[in-house]
Amino acid sequence: MKEDLMTMYNPQQLMNLEHQFGAHNYHPLPVVLSKGEGVFLWDMNGKRYYDFLSAYSAVNQGHCHPRIISALQKQASLLTLTSRAFYNDKLGIYEEYITQYFGYDKVLPVNTGVEAVETALKLCRKWAYSSKGIEENRARIIFVSNNFHGRTLGVISASTDPTSTTGFGPYVPGYEIIPYNDIGSLMDVIGQENVAGFIFEPIQGEAGVIVPDDGYISKVRDLCTRHNVLMIADEVQTGVARTGKLICCDHANVRPDVLILGKALSGGVFPVSAVLADDEIMLSIKPGEHGSTFGGNPLACVVAMEALEVVKDEQLADNAEKLGRIFRRRMKEIVDQSPLIREVRGKGLLNAIEINDTSDSSTGWDLCIKLRDNGLLAKPTHGNIIRFAPPLVITEEQLEECVEIIARTINNF
Repeated sequence: MKEDLMTMYNPQQLMNLEHQFGAHNYHPLPVVLSKGEGVFLWDMNGKRYYDFLSAYSAVNQGHCHPRIISALQKQASLLTLTSRAFYNDKLGIYEEYITQYFGYDKVLPVNTGVEAVETALKLCRKWAYSSKGIEENRARIIFVSNNFHGRTLGVISASTDPTSTTGFGPYVPGYEIIPYNDIGSLMDVIGQENVAGFIFEPIQGEAGVIVPDDGYISKVRDLCTRHNVLMIADEVQTGVARTGKLICCDHANVRPDVLILGKALSGGVFPVSAVLADDEIMLSIKPGEHGSTFGGNPLACVVAMEALEVVKDEQLADNAEKLGRIFRRRMKEIVDQSPLIREVRGKGLLNAIEINDTSDSSTGWDLCIKLRDNGLLAKPTHGNIIRFAPPLVITEEQLEECVEIIARTINNF
């Protein structure tokens, strides 16, 4: 569409167009954004907002980071896609780079977070039959309650959220669901027959930033090792410096057998995700048994390498760790003074407040509307929980300004 035609629409008309011609599978906050830079977003009328969602942690490096955009533009003018039918001059370099960056033998490059999760589940089953000796079609994978790994049929088959599952059955068999952050429940099932893998989020983001007890992840690692079960960490949201470490499992000094990454792997510039594992696991999949037309395309490879270089060069994990502590301390002061807020929780710059109300109330949504009016964008999850996850390039001064916006909004609500 020509740029002059775009000026014909006002924000309400654009929202109406999405409602009229788009599927109704999202419920966006009513704001129409047209520009982003660093920690800021601007709407069509030029109003500036602090972004406290970061596209669900996809823009950890900030909106339109100049180094990542430059890498994108340079490669886009040379070659964007060959498919894996041929070699390209960027994939091997990227594969060496990312495996050394995260410390694994192999990477399987794909595009979206849920695609990476599906890939990890397939890899787990293939390993179970080819290496662990589980009888064909009998492999079991353990999930935890209130998980969120995406919304494909294979993934919602393990969901406990009725919104994700109702009306989409029958579901994929071979899954078992146990409570999250409950080592006793894992001990009860992990040694049973045909268990191939245990998949979990180190912090449950979509569930409301649920942080497990200290020692939980370490105990998961010990149990998986003892029973020869793959420990699969879905770090699509928690990975790439969001929680104050390169990956969230680093807080427990734990290395998953299979690491799933996405979102900020490209700085929010291009769909890039990845599954990382060592040879004994990854080489279970042979040519023709799994694939992705766009997975490993040269544009994605270049963007992801630059995005990861930015994380390292700008010490974004350290910034997330430092500012996360400041944010939770300041928010705790607000919680102590406000009957509206029950709790603040999180790690690094992945945090949430829980409102003193029922999950089916509109309070979280209404509060986010007021935050929007005051220049800060956030979104509720499960009705009464609001995530606060700004880009990791935020400064302490900017964070303090945002805390003041949040405090003023809550106090005047």
